[in-house]
Formats: sequence, C-alpha cells, structure tokens
Amino acid sequence: MQNIIQVKFKEQRKGYYQNPEQYPIRVNDFVIVEAEKGEDLGVVKFVGLPPNHLLSENEALRRVLRKATDADLVRSRSNRMLEKKAFETCRQKIVTHSLDMKLVGCEYQFDGNKITFYFTAEKRVDFRELVKDLAAEYRTRIELRQIGVRDEAKRLDGYGVCGRRLCCSSWIDQFAPITTQAAKEQNLPLNPNKLAGLCGRLKCCLMYEREFYNQAIGRFPELAKEITTDKGRGTIIKIDIFHDTITVKYPNNECEVLPLAEAQDKVYKCQNDCGHAHGNREDLTAALGEA
Repeated sequence: MQNIIQVKFKEQRKGYYQNPEQYPIRVNDFVIVEAEKGEDLGVVKFVGLPPNHLLSENEALRRVLRKATDADLVRSRSNRMLEKKAFETCRQKIVTHSLDMKLVGCEYQFDGNKITFYFTAEKRVDFRELVKDLAAEYRTRIELRQIGVRDEAKRLDGYGVCGRRLCCSSWIDQFAPITTQAAKEQNLPLNPNKLAGLCGRLKCCLMYEREFYNQAIGRFPELAKEITTDKGRGTIIKIDIFHDTITVKYPNNECEVLPLAEAQDKVYKCQNDCGHAHGNREDLTAALGEA
C-alpha cells in the first residue's frame, strides 16, 4: 500500500493516487497527478492508506505523474492570483444574472483546462446562462459545484468553541450523518446554540466521540435513579465521566459529590447486563433475604 498516497488540493479537496513509477515521495512533497482531463498539482498528506481506511473495489485510482518542479510551483502560485480575479468576476456575474446563490470559492486546475466555482444555495439554481457567460470569458471548461454549509465551513476553516481547529478542516475526510440521539446519549442539554458548530449544523464531534461516551457512561448508574448513602436516600442528578464522580441530591436539597467507586458499591447491576446499575445493593440484599 506504499504505492498509494493521499493528496490534498486547494479548497480542502483530497484524493488517493497510485504511484506506479515508485517515485520517492514523502509527506508534504508537491506532486503532479492525473486529473479528469489534464493535470493537477497537490501536496502529499499521507503515504500509504490511513488506518481503518479501505478503498472500494470499484474505485479506480489515478496516477502520480511526477514530483512537482520549481517551475510548477511558480505556475501554481500564478493560478492562485488568477483565482482571486475569477472569483470577483463570477461574483459580479451572479449579481448581473440575479441568481440566488452564494459564491464560496474558486479553483483553477493546474494546467488551466478547468475552473471550478463552489457555491451554496438554499434552492436549486438555474445557472446555465452564468456558465455560458464564464466560458465565453475564460475560454476553458467551467464547472459550478453546489456544496453544503458543512463543506463551506470546511473550506473556510476556523476554530471551534473548544479552542481547536475545526475537525472538518483538519482531519475529517467524509461527513457522517449526525442526529440529536448522539447528544442525548452523552447527557448533553438539547440546546441548539450549544450543539451547533460554526456551520450551523450539529457538531461532528457528537458522532465520532459517541462510542467513547457510551463506554464511559456505561460504568455509571443511570441519572434520576435513587441511591442510599451514609447520609440517607437521594437521587443521582449528575455524572462526571472525566472525574469519575456522581452528584447525589437529598430531599433537603443538599447535594453531595461521591466517587464512582463508592456508588458502584451501593448499586447492583441489571440482571440483563445492559451496562447500567438500576438499584441499591441494600434493597437487592433485602429482597433476596425475603425470598
């Protein structure tokens, strides 16, 4: 699998390519690869296949043509300048054609055989006249690609409320469906302002952290269950998986934080072995004694 490399292009676009000529390629090298019609330039982000990544049987990989030269990099920088002008030109033409769409990005293919414009829109947009106008202006193949708001956030990049770079921009290759069920399982309040990322959709971390939270929460008693402690009978109102503690509230409104180990000594595990504790061990002992 060392003959396969992952290449990243402008606008956070990524793809896998084969290296049949066995070029000595390393991470962060610039390479020229086959494009749909022509050549494209990108930077190597991974040599081989990332762990747990499988290629589909029908996925035909394009080839690495060569390592990029200094002249190639100069041309690539020239393309970046042309993209800025093309972006502004396209934005003005969108206004001229009165199209309800938001231009997000522009990408020149390395050899100039294609210009791709990325946009977002609430509804379907008839941009056929815009494409004709742009093709007449640039005399090359024009592609207008509609993307979603999550793709837009990925391209713009930024930092989340956690202080880290956006997951979609830094390492996520493909978006997975995200539901509020993932937030419920993590005992998070269903507050849209808290659960939404910069894109306005549910945060990606809700899904890829789901398995970890399910395993961690499985060690704790369920919320709102009663537990008998040295201070009497109370209700579990909060669990803290990072500090392995639970918070118990008593009828006099007093709250007490207990270590998870102490709570586990006072509760018994469900007979169905569902991973949660459901009752006081004292109650279970009494029930078994009566039986």
